[in-house]
Amino acid sequence: MTLRTVLHRSYAQTEGLCSKRFVSTVTTATKEYVDPEWSTAKPYKTIPSPKLFALAKEMKEGGRYYGLTGAELFARWREDYGELIRINGMFGRPDIVVTFQPEDFAKVFRTEGAWPIRRSSETLAYYRQRVRPEVFGELSGLITAQGEAWQKVRTIVNPVMMQPKIIRLYVDQVDAVAREFMTIVNNLRDAKRELPPDFDQWLNRWALETMGVLALDTRLGVLRPEQTTEAKAIISLVRNVFDLIYRLEFEPSLWKYFKTPTFKLLMKEFDNLTNLVMAKIDEAVTKIETAPKVEGNQSVLEKLLRTDKKIAMVMAFDMLMAGIDTTSSSTIGILYCLAKNPDKQALLRNELRSILPHPDSPLTAENIRNLPYLRSCIKEGLRLYQPTPANVRKVGHNIVLQGYRVPKHTEVVMASLVLQRDAAHFPQPEAFLPERWLTDGQDAEIPSGKEAHPFIYLPFGFGARSCIGKRLAMMEMEIVIARFVRQYEVEWNNGELKMKMGIVNTPAVPLRFGLRDVTD
Repeated sequence: MTLRTVLHRSYAQTEGLCSKRFVSTVTTATKEYVDPEWSTAKPYKTIPSPKLFALAKEMKEGGRYYGLTGAELFARWREDYGELIRINGMFGRPDIVVTFQPEDFAKVFRTEGAWPIRRSSETLAYYRQRVRPEVFGELSGLITAQGEAWQKVRTIVNPVMMQPKIIRLYVDQVDAVAREFMTIVNNLRDAKRELPPDFDQWLNRWALETMGVLALDTRLGVLRPEQTTEAKAIISLVRNVFDLIYRLEFEPSLWKYFKTPTFKLLMKEFDNLTNLVMAKIDEAVTKIETAPKVEGNQSVLEKLLRTDKKIAMVMAFDMLMAGIDTTSSSTIGILYCLAKNPDKQALLRNELRSILPHPDSPLTAENIRNLPYLRSCIKEGLRLYQPTPANVRKVGHNIVLQGYRVPKHTEVVMASLVLQRDAAHFPQPEAFLPERWLTDGQDAEIPSGKEAHPFIYLPFGFGARSCIGKRLAMMEMEIVIARFVRQYEVEWNNGELKMKMGIVNTPAVPLRFGLRDVTD
């Protein structure tokens, strides 16, 4: 048995166990974990580390790291400092350790303990706990909760959002929004059949309208030309909030010492967003509580209200906030890959014709199951254009990475974006090859993505703290990509797609998608 086979079997077993009760046998067994290498490992402070002022200088205009995408920045750091880097903390922030070794990824995930600690937004936690406790109380949501409080919420929410049979209940509703969106997309094209450069804003509107259906069973009206001021504001506020969080928590800031103008602006934007979203949630709760009880395609809010009203409302809020840029950013990357590879797009369209004989044929929970090439296109698109910069954990124990001590609670950034474009792990790394994810019928000349280390490609994270919305997000992307490709030949007319690094990666160039009608 090869090492690769052992890794894959171990990964599959661990993932399966984690999905049951959020505590795998691996994490249970490592509650008192002692790294056998600790006594002989090199001191933490000897991990290669850039000087802070030199690093800050290189991040400015004209510097070596200025204007790079997330993947490019990590790759440049790897060139300059090696496979393990320590970035010194400043302005009240702790150090972070960046690793480029998948064996480290596996060790971090497998020794994180019963309650994994994932990077949370400190400014969001501050707002919810200190500024608006009357709305959020002690419960700040999965985004910010840690430890036993996090596990309580996750245990309640998981059966509603993670089971495949439940997700399939929403296919008809999500497809209805996508079909309406396709009508709007058709009218957005100019005389050259190109979409507007700010098409990402329209994808944000589609994502928010879809999330309104899923979270609240409510059509927010974002897609209508006469959309309400409130609906339009939600999208703008979410983008502003993410940008401000990034500036305060990832760029140099003194907000922990005094309330900077940027911090005050973020608190104001949080207030505006909270007031708007909670008003929508209150309306949905009133509708649910007064309407006759009907089993079937209930929203996430309605399902969770049966268990805990506060959790239900906070979860609906977080779905609306977190489900916009993430899904739209992923969709942009996948559409770009398909547009740049018309041969792969044609193969996907042929597959779609088998279940959609006409462009407006309905998608159902039954027929959407039989689309392996569509799912392979999405997986390959996410390999090349993952919406988030990295997986991050605080290690649950003292561990050793690459011969260096990494103390308990140190934040470790697992820079998988670089490895997903590394020929050592994914041969022909820059090529868009959906076939590398197919289980059978694969061309022998196309390298299999399944041969890569199993802890590199984890676009939704791993184990207990993997993304709670991953099944919903996959369904949304499957449906909207299927609609685009079945109805249009997607083209790209603007050089290379560049993504700006943030909490969620967003387009840094105008989106010049062209759409030509498919006639059969």
